[in-house]
This record gives sequence, structure tokens and C-alpha cells, in this order.
Amino acid sequence: MSSSPHFIGAVEIGTSKVTVLIGEYTGRELAIIGRGECQSRGVIKGVVVDYKAASECTHSALEAAEREAGERTDTVFLAQTGGHLEGFYNEAAVNVKAADNMIAAEDIRTVCELARAKELPAARMVVHHIRRPFRVDGRLVPTSPEHLVGQRLEVGYWTVHGQEQRLADTIHVIRGFNLEVSELVLSSLASGHMVTTPEERQHGVLAIDIGAGTTDFVLYRDGVPHTTGVLPVGGTHLTNDLSIGLRLTEGQAEKLKLRYGRAEVQTRDKGEKVWLDGNFAIGDRQFSRHAIEQITSARTWEILEVVKKKLGGAFTADNCSSGVVLTGGSAKLAGIAETAAKLFNVPVHLGETPAWVAENLRDPGYNTALGLLYYGVQAHNERVGATRRKSGFLRNVARLFVNS
Repeated sequence: MSSSPHFIGAVEIGTSKVTVLIGEYTGRELAIIGRGECQSRGVIKGVVVDYKAASECTHSALEAAEREAGERTDTVFLAQTGGHLEGFYNEAAVNVKAADNMIAAEDIRTVCELARAKELPAARMVVHHIRRPFRVDGRLVPTSPEHLVGQRLEVGYWTVHGQEQRLADTIHVIRGFNLEVSELVLSSLASGHMVTTPEERQHGVLAIDIGAGTTDFVLYRDGVPHTTGVLPVGGTHLTNDLSIGLRLTEGQAEKLKLRYGRAEVQTRDKGEKVWLDGNFAIGDRQFSRHAIEQITSARTWEILEVVKKKLGGAFTADNCSSGVVLTGGSAKLAGIAETAAKLFNVPVHLGETPAWVAENLRDPGYNTALGLLYYGVQAHNERVGATRRKSGFLRNVARLFVNS
């Protein structure tokens, strides 16, 4: 493989901040050479609602990353989240054509095309076709079934799709910086890959990324993503609950959440008080610590409970023996692992960023952007397959902008 450097851009336009990382990949090693961040504007629950404001802060983060890297990125991998994203499962089966029942590449191509052929509703566009393992005569095949012998070949895809206009809005933000989007990547897949190991994914693991405005989740089974989803609810909703319940500004509520919020009620003394600022200045006030914990724990339980309901029968303690991994900025809430363990009835731990990541990027808030770089490296390494995916994706993108 060529050692000439390839510069990969990872962009996450989040509800609270925009994060841009630039990686230099030589074919052997990935070095993160640029980082840019900006407080997010014009984005609500992961969706661009003010194009100009979102563009300004995203371009500011891109400029900062490229300035630090001293290079212009070659390709951009863009994270996608938001309540408009939905998924469905579709499977297909074919009878093996060969007289000796040996599975050929044509059999594989045919069954995959059939499984991906389900028509989308109007004004929707595919973001990901996630293939589950093949089955040959009912037997699970974790790798390619080509040259295996069997009579019946089956495969299924979990297909994630979103509103064309919502997808177009985020892509257009990047295009305004004279960059092309190589691929859209689900935020859950990006962050999930960073905080789970191959062994965990093989045995079954659920990764939940609780951000400011959204909660993204991905369930892995048999080593691959099985089911994904997005809730338009996140850490800002805990802040909003405190703001309403305690009659505070959002800034004051955020301060209390970060200092005293918990995912489970620990304080038994309902009379225990905490200060808003603690400096006894004019306007400083006291609040019930028990009330703060009640408010934040109720919303946290609700978020996790909705994730479990969304998964339905796809999640059981038996098929998720590696448990649950929590990540995202709101996963730093005290007691959240214990609360999730009670609800899901499996082991729960906070996701750890891999050891190769520099100390200044080990905060959970960077996991999505880091995961995007992984997808960028994977696409670069699989040039033939990646070219096909990219070409098809860009044809869809072009269709979105024919009138722009």
C-alpha cells in the first residue's frame, strides 16, 4: 500500500458543539494532526435548523482543525444523528444455482441485492445498509459463504434511512466550505466502535451514546451491528427539567446538573441544601439536593427505558452477554452505570477510549469523531469496495442538490 499520506476529516455537528478532527493516514498508521471545536449554533436535537448559524460554527471548527494540521483534508466523513433517522430489517433467500451446490459470487450478489431492495417511503434516503451474517441452510456463517456447499443462502440487512432534506442540510454545510462528503456515518456506529472491543461485539453488547440533544444506540450481535436507533432526547433535557422544576435559567440549571445531578437518588435527607454558586453573592440561592437528584434521575431512567423499549426483543440478557457500554458527555452523570444495570439487568460500564488515543482526546465527547476516522481508514483500505459505495452515495447526494 502506498505510504503517501491521506488526510481524513471527521466532522460531528452536535447539539452542544461542533467537533472536527483531521487524521493523517499513511497506510500503516493514523496520526491525529488537527482538531477544531466550536460551540454549536443553529442545531437542535442533532438537526440543522438554522443553516447560516450552523455553517458559521462548523466552518470555524474546520478552519481551526486545518490550521493546526497545516493541511487541507482530502475527504470528510460526517456523523449523522437526529430523530428523523429510522431503521428496518429486511431479509432474502435464494436457492444455490450450481448443480454441486457450491455457493458462487453470483449467488451472494443476488441475495444481497434482494435483501436491500425494499422500497423506501417518499422523500427518504438510505444512510446505511448494515449486513447481518449470512446463513447457509440455516447455519450462521460469520465470513463470506463463497465456495461453501449448501442449498439455501440467506442474508438480512438493517437499513437506516433519513429525511432527504435533513441529510441535505448537513451535507450542504460541508459543501459550503468547498469540501465533499465522502460518506455519512451514523453517530452510534462511530462512537460504538470506539468503546467496544471485537470480543464484546461478538458476544453481544449494547453501546449507548448520550449526548446533549440526542441519545444514539447500537446493539451488536455476532460481531456486527444488529439494530440502531436515535432518540431526540439527551443531557439538555435534564437541564431543562431542572430549569422548569426549580425555576432557574438554563445556565443556572446546567451548573446544578454538573455539580449535583445524579442518575439515582442518593441523598436521604430531604432537608439537605446546596448553594447555586456558594459565593454568598447577591442572587445566590439554596436548593434541595434531594430534589435535584430526583429530577435528574427521573429523566435519565426515562431515556434508558425508551432505548430498551425501542430495542424490543432484539435485546435480551442472553444475547447481550457483554452488557451495556455508556458513552457521550451525559454518560459522566454520577450513578448512571448503576441505574442502567438495574434497568437492563446486565453488567454496565462506562466506555473507555482506546489507549492509542492522546490524552487530550480521551473525553467521551470525542468518541464519535474518533470513530469517524476509523471509518475513513477502513474506506481507504478497501478501495475497490469503498469506491463503489462512495460513487453510489455521491449519486444520491447529487440528486439532493440538483436544484440548489
